[in-house]
Amino acid sequence: MQNGARKSAPKVVAGRVQKKNNWSQSTDYYYAPQPRMVVVDRRRPDAGYKHVLRIEDIYKFLELLPDWSRLAVGLNAIVLAPGSQWADGLYYHQGVVHICAWRDDLWLEASKRYYQDHANIFERLGVPCEELPSGEFLCKFDEGSIRAYQLLHILLHELGHHRDRMTTRSQKQSARGEPYAEAYALEHEALIWERYWKAFKR
Repeated sequence: MQNGARKSAPKVVAGRVQKKNNWSQSTDYYYAPQPRMVVVDRRRPDAGYKHVLRIEDIYKFLELLPDWSRLAVGLNAIVLAPGSQWADGLYYHQGVVHICAWRDDLWLEASKRYYQDHANIFERLGVPCEELPSGEFLCKFDEGSIRAYQLLHILLHELGHHRDRMTTRSQKQSARGEPYAEAYALEHEALIWERYWKAFKR
């Protein structure tokens, strides 16, 4: 979380740029529901990483989701977070989804298991992958395929964790875990696949 005195870029809420010193709404989204549409916040990506996604990409993508009105309940923020070698691009914590910045060299060196788990989506996105002598796989992303992967698969997966939490009785934790989130991502990817490519032609 940023200190209050730290300068940051203006936030965009519901399509409107907020005043630059209006940092209080974004800093408390971990603790309190937000009064408006989900906040999308951008943090500095850190050395060696870059944000491929833009704030407007997130809002445009959310408009494609057929169950957005239900999914938005309890979702306080989506944060373009600093890069991390430990997080698979994104993680979820009690109403806040984090999309980690991507390595600035773009290509992804993946373990064999990670590649096998994601080979179908890599193929659908047209990402060339080759096996290395080490047994790992080099996946040759470009910015377009990174954007699609982070939105169509990773973001949908974490929104699946959010949906899981909000449909439990206590709404305290995601009870059904990774299988539920992955199934949610695959189902919704199929639902919006064509709409995504029409909306994000560049």
